[in-house]
Amino acid sequence: MHNILLIQNDSAGAGALRDALTYSSDGSFRVLWVRRCAEGLRVLGRRKSAEKPHAARIAAILVDLFLPDSSGIETFDKLFQAMPEVPILVLTAPQDEPVAKSAVQRGAQEYFLKDRLDAYLWPKAVASMIERAANLESLYEAKDRAQVTLNSIGDAVLSTDMAGKVTYLNVVAESLTGWSQSEAAGHPLEEVFRIIDGASRSEARNPMSRAIQENKTLGLTPNCVLIRRDGTEFPVEDSAAPIHDRHGRVTGAVMVFHDVSVARATTLRMSYLAQHDGLTDLPNRMLLNDRLAEAMSLARRHQRRLAVLFLDVDRFKHINDSLGHVIGDRLLQSIAQRLLGCVRASDTVSRQGGDEFVILLSEIAHSTDASVCANKILEALRTPHRIDENGLHITASIGIVTYPDDGMDPETLMKHADFAMYDAKESGRDNYQWFKQELNLRAAKRRSLEDHIRHALERDEFSLHYQPKVSLATGRIVGVEALIRWLHPDLGFVPPDDFIPIAEACGLMVPIGRWVLAQACHQAQAWQDMGLPPIQVAVNISAVELHEKDFLKQVRIVLAETGLDPHLLELELTETFLMADSTSTSAALHELKRLGVKLALDDFGTGYSSLNHLKRFSIDTLKIDRSFVGSVTTNTGDASIVGAVIGMGKSLHMKVVAEGVETPEQLAFLQVHDCPFGQGYYFSRPLTGWNCGELLLRGTALGSRELQAS
Repeated sequence: MHNILLIQNDSAGAGALRDALTYSSDGSFRVLWVRRCAEGLRVLGRRKSAEKPHAARIAAILVDLFLPDSSGIETFDKLFQAMPEVPILVLTAPQDEPVAKSAVQRGAQEYFLKDRLDAYLWPKAVASMIERAANLESLYEAKDRAQVTLNSIGDAVLSTDMAGKVTYLNVVAESLTGWSQSEAAGHPLEEVFRIIDGASRSEARNPMSRAIQENKTLGLTPNCVLIRRDGTEFPVEDSAAPIHDRHGRVTGAVMVFHDVSVARATTLRMSYLAQHDGLTDLPNRMLLNDRLAEAMSLARRHQRRLAVLFLDVDRFKHINDSLGHVIGDRLLQSIAQRLLGCVRASDTVSRQGGDEFVILLSEIAHSTDASVCANKILEALRTPHRIDENGLHITASIGIVTYPDDGMDPETLMKHADFAMYDAKESGRDNYQWFKQELNLRAAKRRSLEDHIRHALERDEFSLHYQPKVSLATGRIVGVEALIRWLHPDLGFVPPDDFIPIAEACGLMVPIGRWVLAQACHQAQAWQDMGLPPIQVAVNISAVELHEKDFLKQVRIVLAETGLDPHLLELELTETFLMADSTSTSAALHELKRLGVKLALDDFGTGYSSLNHLKRFSIDTLKIDRSFVGSVTTNTGDASIVGAVIGMGKSLHMKVVAEGVETPEQLAFLQVHDCPFGQGYYFSRPLTGWNCGELLLRGTALGSRELQAS
């Protein structure tokens, strides 16, 4: 009969273990169960002193190291010191496995994970442990118990005696140190296990002697590097602990260590990736901020200047939309390499994300140095980029700021550089602009306008005006285009060109677009209810609106609520929008066509759409951009373009509408070239719904005499 002392606070777990041992066929076990370490020590004390005649010897101790009155390795130390000759098996949870391993290093027979025990294997493990402990007794005369235990450890293990002389190396330790067991035996530890501080290269303090003196486990010096016997160096980590004999006395120390070269290399790589852009390998926003702060600190200390250039690639979205993101990514890589070729090694080129780059000129003598660098960059980027078979021509807009003139902290400096970059965009692109204080005022005005836009819908400040589309042969009105207008109570009339780009940028075009669609369809149906003939109404939509998951649903709801025939609704798209040749876009447009809604291509001639786009998306109407129509009588090139578009529209059986007709001469040119429809101030300015209804009663925007005269 083997007496087993079980020390565990969990009654359910203890019951399962007790049942498994009591009814096992692998041995005869009698389990004594207590909940606390102190109770277990009392049992061991009674057994050791033979206080009771029937107190048979304890064959093994099963212990959970985390008890109500004792926790961690302290629990093991108390039990081991009380009765070192009794084998101890540690029960542990997965998260406490490092503590259990430490207990094994100090003399425990083994440890088991509590959640992996079963009634069949558990008694076998205990019986094996008791048998193993019995066998160890015969080995104590030849070897120290610590040596036997350490032979079973997988990491590199090195032990010393009380004098610091090496007594044992396992196979892994032999490999890492370059010393064999026989060669190292008796040598001072410092010869066999030579460690230095990886940063200072000075000799690192070895914790073995402290482990012996303080009788506790100690970690190695941080950033510790082991110098192998042949001079090879590699970082190591782990700990040193005292070795106890069977009576609990310290007889030496053991070092358990392992090579962490791979782990540290992985850590360094992860740190690098966290600070660098994955596409271009340039420093990312986080690393730039660190370098900028450091450069500003040095500039402040030495009274120097630095410059920041904020660069945005002009019309980069057209490249992505027309050629795909793979080509776009490779173009960004090409741009990154050219930027690096334009700066010094001490400067920083960073990718902020998308097509935005920031160049930190860490030290400049004069502001003109930044201008020279900006010009060099612009010239370098203008040279065509060869990506596969594509020769891509690009330009960039750059904003420039200097420290300390344009900001005293990194956030302000970057914000002002961003303002200056947008000023370069507004100045025609392919140029650089210095930050000016008035840009702050402009940005503040933009933020204020954004706030006003957010409240304009709920305050009913928007309205729709309608501009007629006219047959150039008869003067009859064949349709209208809905145009949004904003009358602010304090700002007055705000032009669409001022607020629509802001609404798109801040994500407000979707609710505004829904309102426009609903109002336009209601008005078109209201005119019919007044007895007017059905007339087609055109509504401009943006890519953001069409990509909304419920856009088609909203169109169906509006048509159902208003009763408007789908054929009387025309949605106007831009050329650049069609260039985004995505499956979702194609599916949405084809669903609109199945619904009966018409599609028009607005501002035709300003983008890069191909005949394939026109055919694929079943475009019904081409609208010639006003920039061409406005110069048909003065620019032969524009006149040729307009004539070609008119002819192409007829060949493809599409309606053609000339936008921006403002003079009799323009009208005459369009009539000579058989352009079927026109739109512009010559016929009518945009009108309110009521005034447009009165015009529709007439049926024409020009009298027949005016048409003949033109």
